Amino acid sequence: MVDPTSHRFGREKRIRKRAEFDRVYQSNVYVADEVLVVRGCRGETTRLGLSVSRKVGNAVERNRWKRRIREVFRLAYDRLPQGLDLVVRPRKGATCDFDLIASSLPLLAQRIARHLERTDG
Repeated sequence: MVDPTSHRFGREKRIRKRAEFDRVYQSNVYVADEVLVVRGCRGETTRLGLSVSRKVGNAVERNRWKRRIREVFRLAYDRLPQGLDLVVRPRKGATCDFDLIASSLPLLAQRIARHLERTDG
């Protein structure tokens, strides 16, 4: 039986502090598709930070994006490359469809990992 606590989105899986966000933004590594823009850098474990601006929509729409991105991250955590800090933001005008996010986030995380492997040497 699977331990239900193993799939939690706990504090250890979140980027919360401004300095942590700044470190990801300063790495200047990002990939995008029609749904999401993902920035990333090396970290100890794979963690998620969210940046959903008012350009995306009203509070209801922004919160919907955040819930869905967090849930996709939680469900796909075991399939994501380990040791990445990811900051995810939706594209302006993109549709907040769970299936689109679920197919987009793991692929973009893989692309970030490949890019970091090439630059790390």
